Amino acid sequence: QVQLVESGGGLVQPGGSLRLSCAVSGSTAGITCMGWFRQASGKEREFVGAITWNSNTVNYAESAKGRFAISRDNAKNTRFLQMNSLKPEDTAVYYCAAARGISWPPINQYDYHFWGQGTQVTVSS
Repeated sequence: QVQLVESGGGLVQPGGSLRLSCAVSGSTAGITCMGWFRQASGKEREFVGAITWNSNTVNYAESAKGRFAISRDNAKNTRFLQMNSLKPEDTAVYYCAAARGISWPPINQYDYHFWGQGTQVTVSS
């Protein structure tokens, strides 16, 4: 089993920045991809971006391109989602997820095997 714990959410003003973290523990053998998703109230969960487990290949949703960046710290087994120029429409619960043997680009939430509990991001003045 793989355990994922997100942190770093909160309230931020439009135009501000937040960095979300996803701490990974457990049996990571076979994990090929880490993804970020978000779910706004009353909406479907949607793909934000993803990074391969052992390299820096990334893929972003159109809404995230140019504003969000995914990175990793292998020593700490942590993945990050840096979010800049935040907009009210970015308000959502953000989740990290892990997948084994996923096809690329990894945009389908049903291809992920492990999920964190989510962290709330609210963008409001």
